[in-house]
Amino acid sequence: MTGEILKVEEDSQSPDHCLPRYIGSSTRAVHLGENRRKATHALIDPIFQTSTYTFDNMADARQFEQDHLSAPVSDRFEYGRYGNPTVAAAEKRLAALEHAEGAIQVASGMAAITFTLLSLLPGGAHLVMTDDSYRRTRQFCEEFLPRYNISCSVVPFGDYEALESAIRPETRLLFSETPSNPYMRILDVPRFAEIGRRHGVKTVIDATFSTPINFNPLDYGIDLIIHSATKYLGGHHDLLAGYILGRSELINPLRDSIGILGGISDPHTAYLLIRGLKTLSLRVKQQNQTAQQVAEFLQNHPAVENVWYPGLVTHPDYELGKRLMRGFGGVVSFTVKGDEADAYRVVDALKLPFISPSLGGAESLVIHLATQAYSDLPREERLKLNIPDNLIRLALGVEDAEDLITDLDQALRTGINA
Repeated sequence: MTGEILKVEEDSQSPDHCLPRYIGSSTRAVHLGENRRKATHALIDPIFQTSTYTFDNMADARQFEQDHLSAPVSDRFEYGRYGNPTVAAAEKRLAALEHAEGAIQVASGMAAITFTLLSLLPGGAHLVMTDDSYRRTRQFCEEFLPRYNISCSVVPFGDYEALESAIRPETRLLFSETPSNPYMRILDVPRFAEIGRRHGVKTVIDATFSTPINFNPLDYGIDLIIHSATKYLGGHHDLLAGYILGRSELINPLRDSIGILGGISDPHTAYLLIRGLKTLSLRVKQQNQTAQQVAEFLQNHPAVENVWYPGLVTHPDYELGKRLMRGFGGVVSFTVKGDEADAYRVVDALKLPFISPSLGGAESLVIHLATQAYSDLPREERLKLNIPDNLIRLALGVEDAEDLITDLDQALRTGINA
């Protein structure tokens, strides 16, 4: 094998085309985007723990500066804020998985969102976003961006006529999620991308819940995608990181901006991400399967009022999800028959899931959204955001589905009948 980067399987011109053209998601997660020949012939990408890099002489330094001007992304580095070999290795692997020309690893998922929006939206600009989105994203758009004379319109998820009607002459960006948080809505990504192209507006999607195993938005014409790598990509609840991915013409200027803004990620985190990506397909496939079984169980439980999971025929985006997605992820939201006290009792009675506000890792987590994500809002405002008192979000880990279902059954019977 050469030291070249492995391209996605469609690139038959790659020097590593001895790999089958069509390879499975687990093989892709382990091999694509990696340097086959590493320092000291190590199998695993090493951690390069350095803040700066040296040059042999001034001719070497001058050549680097000239090369950097013509090709901003390279395997040669100058200073830690502008790049690191371990971070670059993680970026190349995820870029290959997402069919992206480039990827940028930053300090957190929110950093990926804020850097992207601040870089793409000049003063006086406007963006449109969908309402069933991560709360901190909405807060940033509705409360923070106006300080920079950037306005935001929020439209109902799935209402594409409202989305298009909200576009103004100063609109520069459309933003959404798929699946969304917390109701697991599936975006009609081809339609969303087409609306953006027709109006000359950039499209950005937070794809954290889908992962590159279940869906690749860039294949449908989306300009940029965001990942909170803290979730499925890392997969073990032991890191914080975010990613921005897309075409080189958009990624390279964003990389320069982040070099100025400074919210970079570190090589230890990148090392953990590379490790997590290698098992991503295995974990996500099990979480897909477990979530489907759990959702079907909850739907038929007498103590449960409603269940939201795209794999259920009762979900509003079931048909769209079947057409676009390869899997629906590991998050199931549901309401119990009762009030806040009943929901509390159900959560407290669970033995396996931990009470925690995250998702995507090996351990199952549960959260009462009204208390843990919206407690600062008056109840009336929270209800307007469709966060009722009896709503629970369950993020499935890699435990056996039968054990999780048994635990849920006893918790629901204990909590609702108490």
